[in-house]
Amino acid sequence: MQEHKNFWDKNAGRYDRFMRKDRAAYDEMYVLIRLVVKAKTVLELATGTGLIAKHIVNAAAHIEATDASPEMIAEAKRDNRSAKLHFSVQDMFRLPYANQSFNVVIVSNALHIVPQPEKALQEIKRVLKDDGTLIAPTFTHAGNSFSGKVKAFFMKLAGFPLHSKWTSAEYLRFLRQNGWTVRKSAVLKASFPLTYAECVKSEV
Repeated sequence: MQEHKNFWDKNAGRYDRFMRKDRAAYDEMYVLIRLVVKAKTVLELATGTGLIAKHIVNAAAHIEATDASPEMIAEAKRDNRSAKLHFSVQDMFRLPYANQSFNVVIVSNALHIVPQPEKALQEIKRVLKDDGTLIAPTFTHAGNSFSGKVKAFFMKLAGFPLHSKWTSAEYLRFLRQNGWTVRKSAVLKASFPLTYAECVKSEV
């Protein structure tokens, strides 16, 4: 136990720096998302505890925020103070919404951990209006660099599951190969590079 404590004492500063960097990246991301969701109906998949939804709800017309985990949704509901934000447990592969229900779909940090991301993208395409926007920010890193390994170690300790298999370029290519045109992308500096991507359905 003492060893564990010493580890955190020694590394707390470094860990704080990671987290501070992440906060700055997320703040930057919220600004980008708010511009897109302004007065729009929004669906968020893999909302977790609702962090993104709660940060952008004031800009949107309405947000349906969903997650496969009942525990996450219970946590998200606890401090939801907005009538425009509704949380529910849903399976992103079989959504209960009609075709073309939403102006914007957000899926953050989920496509690299679901078993069939292509299938999830098909379902997103179904519920998104033809002129709608997919916002899909994801942590991307080639995990074999030394700094990548160090960061992965910290993230694991902090309880983050890491299944990332894409570099930023590979991730954008994956979106394009699955029928999306990347309209805007940016790599935000966080403890891992956070690749922000705004996409529209590709013309078939």
